[in-house]
Amino acid sequence: MDLLQNYQDDSGDSNPELRNHPPLEDATATSAPAGVENESSSSPDSSPLRLALPAKSCAPEVDETLMALGVPGSEKKNNYNKPIDPTQHSVTFNPSYDQLWAPLYGPAHPYAKDGIAQGMRNHKLGFVEDSAIEPFMFDEQYNTFHRYGYAADPSASLGSHIVGDLESLKRNDGASVYNLPKREHKKQKLEKKMLQKDENEEEEKEHGEEVDNPSTEEWLKKNRISPWAGKKEGLQTELTEEQKKYAQEHAEKKGDREKGEKVEIVDKTTFHGKEERDYQGRSWIDPPKDAKATNDHCYIPKRWVHTWSGHTKGVSAIRFFPKYGHLLLSAGMDTKVKIWDVFNSGKCMRTYMGHSKAVRDISFSNDGSRFLSAGYDRNIKLWDTETGKVISTFSTGKIPYVVKLHPDEDKQNVLLAGMSDKKIVQWDMNSGEITQEYDQHLGAVNTITFVDNNRRFVTSSDDKSLRVWEFGIPVVIKYISEPHMHSMPSISLHPNTNWLAAQSLDNQILIYSTRERFQLNKKKRFAGHIAAGYACQVNFSPDGRFVMSGDGEGRCWFWDWKTCKVFRTLKCHDNVCIGCEWHPLEQSKVATCGWDGMIKYWYVTLF
Repeated sequence: MDLLQNYQDDSGDSNPELRNHPPLEDATATSAPAGVENESSSSPDSSPLRLALPAKSCAPEVDETLMALGVPGSEKKNNYNKPIDPTQHSVTFNPSYDQLWAPLYGPAHPYAKDGIAQGMRNHKLGFVEDSAIEPFMFDEQYNTFHRYGYAADPSASLGSHIVGDLESLKRNDGASVYNLPKREHKKQKLEKKMLQKDENEEEEKEHGEEVDNPSTEEWLKKNRISPWAGKKEGLQTELTEEQKKYAQEHAEKKGDREKGEKVEIVDKTTFHGKEERDYQGRSWIDPPKDAKATNDHCYIPKRWVHTWSGHTKGVSAIRFFPKYGHLLLSAGMDTKVKIWDVFNSGKCMRTYMGHSKAVRDISFSNDGSRFLSAGYDRNIKLWDTETGKVISTFSTGKIPYVVKLHPDEDKQNVLLAGMSDKKIVQWDMNSGEITQEYDQHLGAVNTITFVDNNRRFVTSSDDKSLRVWEFGIPVVIKYISEPHMHSMPSISLHPNTNWLAAQSLDNQILIYSTRERFQLNKKKRFAGHIAAGYACQVNFSPDGRFVMSGDGEGRCWFWDWKTCKVFRTLKCHDNVCIGCEWHPLEQSKVATCGWDGMIKYWYVTLF
């Protein structure tokens, strides 16, 4: 007990609150009068002592100021009917749905312009609600009100739907400007004519003789019809000397033009070599016996080693002789096709003349004994390479932009031509008849490329699309057209036949797969050259390691196939470098042609 008493004294000293409350008093002790000792406090038989601590509540503190402001008694029921004050941040009762969504009352919103919150504004002047009336109905009532003085009011009460002049409403039988009867329309036209006639008569009285004088402004106002309309009296009937001279010159030019179109160009050829056959009886087009590939690895040329100059205008295309490359065929804008010696003399061997306009495209047969030429004179000619004679001529009356023979040996009589009238025309050259037409493009056809073991071919057009066809079936099996695509005037097949390189007119070369899906290879893109606006030829090296293309500034560009980086650039021509061909056997030699009329030969080092 002494220990408890000591503990009590210690705790009482430390806690001032316990000092005021005697913790060791029981019920009998509290009722004892002051000055009387409590005997039970020291008795061992008394009840155990208990510590009396102040009571504590776990409930949060409540601010009673708002409760004091509330209306006591029965007036609290009115809170459930009143709208909520938007400036009040806390609510002391559960509001109903109608109270929460009731419209705002009281003064304007302090933080919104014109009293409307920013999120509710759909017009610079505030919030505009959609009306139930159609625009046509609104225009009808608007024009009717301004015309007759009355209009229908959709927001009016059921008793009166008309606002404005009711007398005018009765006079017009409630008609609007859009549903007037025919008699009213005729009446209005007559009234306008009468008013115009009266105005004209008043003007004639005012101006008098000036109305009849064509040199005055009053006459021009009266005669609003152009003086050149119809036949008028007093117009010039005879031509002056200058007009007669001009008409005569124009007629002569027109006649010469018509005569020039009707005159047929005589097909002829000129051989420029020493002899057409050597002492062993071999033709000049026969390849040399020792012609074979010198190296399987291709190298980028550096040096300009030879120039063939003979075309008087630009050269549009060049083609090496198939497999051997000992001859080079060129198509010129001077209407001539020339073939040049590559291995020996380096001179022109034969000139083929048969087109009346520039030659667009040329193509060898598989053995090189024949070749095709397509000109802007709308003719396609099949030539004998050795003799220079025209075997046959094909035409549809449209300009052929590309000609191609079927690559298969058993189909060397099949000719495909892409025309300016959006068609690909197929001829049988033995019979001279058109056997098929592929008509799906929306623009002139630019290229024809055979893929998939020559069972299919890919065509490009000015309609900025690629289309894949089954040979002999005029139905597109694959159509490639994207918003980012441009026209592709030149396409070349990779030596492994798995990829197509397409010259796009947005200054880049795109690569497409030749498999079933013909997908664009997004990882391979060759750029850096300026080819926009020109059909610069794109080509591959025989081993497929390099991509080559000309550009509009006379350069020839070489890219690495794997890294897609520019490997080398050669300044080849003064004008556009339109064509480039890699030699089929001598893998380090390249021929280029341009619009400057030159054909240049490039090699790795000097001889």
